[in-house]
Amino acid sequence: MYDHIIALDTSANSITITPIAEGDFTAWLADQPTNTKAWIAANGYEAKRGTHLALPANGGGLGTVLVGYLDDAKALWDFAALPMALPEGTYAFEDGFAKNAELYEKAALGIYLGGYRFDRYRKDDGKKDKRAKIALHDITATKRAENVARGIGLARDLINIPANDMGPAELEAAAKHLGAEFGAKVSAIVGEELLKQNFPAIHTVGHGSDREPRLIDLHWGDESAPKITLVGKGVCFDTGGYDLKPSSNMLLMKKDMGGSAQVLGLARMIMAANLPVRLRVLIPAVENMVSGRAYRPSDILQTRKGITVEVGNTDAEGRLVLSDALTEAASEDPDMLLDFATLTGAARVALGLGLPALFSNDDDLANGLMENGLALHDPMWRLPLWDEYRPMLDSKAADMNNISGSPFGGAIIAGLFLDRFAEGAKSWAHIDLMAWNPTDRPGRPTGGEAQGIRAAFKLIEDRFGK
Repeated sequence: MYDHIIALDTSANSITITPIAEGDFTAWLADQPTNTKAWIAANGYEAKRGTHLALPANGGGLGTVLVGYLDDAKALWDFAALPMALPEGTYAFEDGFAKNAELYEKAALGIYLGGYRFDRYRKDDGKKDKRAKIALHDITATKRAENVARGIGLARDLINIPANDMGPAELEAAAKHLGAEFGAKVSAIVGEELLKQNFPAIHTVGHGSDREPRLIDLHWGDESAPKITLVGKGVCFDTGGYDLKPSSNMLLMKKDMGGSAQVLGLARMIMAANLPVRLRVLIPAVENMVSGRAYRPSDILQTRKGITVEVGNTDAEGRLVLSDALTEAASEDPDMLLDFATLTGAARVALGLGLPALFSNDDDLANGLMENGLALHDPMWRLPLWDEYRPMLDSKAADMNNISGSPFGGAIIAGLFLDRFAEGAKSWAHIDLMAWNPTDRPGRPTGGEAQGIRAAFKLIEDRFGK
């Protein structure tokens, strides 16, 4: 995943990368020799954040590489362009840069994410061994950055894999592979067994596909430790069901399991850091397809909680499968319950593609997630669980509907629906996210994306990791 990185101390033959804070550039430049000043002037370089300039070495060849940055929440992205932009060679940060552990961790994470690529379906272009390699100091900051990067890389990979290779069974296999790496116990309730064990909503939504639905369940850590439960929406492909999506909206629906990718990536970070928690991960994994077995608009579904739900729209399936998983999760009263889901277009309309919507029944949890998100440039923004909208989910035929009859406030309506099933969890947050980058930016290539899990990991680490 990150073979462009040499996670060892720098070698004597590496080309030096010299980071320069934007505000320090003028003072730094004043101390440079005349030929260096002339080269920088000829290239119009000003060490603006995220920019770099290679200086020539005495006698030819490549000398040091300058990179401009600002030491703030977005600093990691200032370094993310380097792995793809630098010519073949081995590079390393100057030793003095490693003394600022917090900044170095950001820079190292930027380097890792800047080198991420998803190329498993492409022929080898012969350039793989000719890419720049950036040696990182063998320090704690590098190890922390690598852990986070591998969690993000796992989430990105799972989302990027097309649905023909990432169905419910393959998602279960990915969870079991992760579990085996860290000694976690992973099981799954599959097909008709979902009905026998009272997960009817997951079964109903997934029954329309030839690929059997399942509830994936991962356990890790000391049973006596604080309980952290993660729930991720695992709709491996979403046609919309009988409320069929138009082709333009269906094109990216391999990413509708993006919530499950987030929780597996976050789980990897937690387990790799060996945090003293009891971790549980629940993933309802289904496909929402059209067939003679598929559920229909106006059907009335049973749920694990005993609440009946009238189906106002089969394309609001994510909240249905999450209802059973959240009921199970809340029954244990965990110390923290987080669910991640690519749930509503309404959240994207309200906040855009890069800002997940956050809902919570716990102000401390919501504030912690938002504060860490802003500090790490992994943002999310809180929307209210507005009580006055709850009657919009009323049904004349069942206990509730899965949608409202109004085109407004869709993300809040979905949050209120889930809140009904998370009842009993003292500290719950729901993150409604895009899980996709629509354009290329340094460290954030077009494709699957992890959103909110760096913030969540930092919060869990701070609260329970000591």
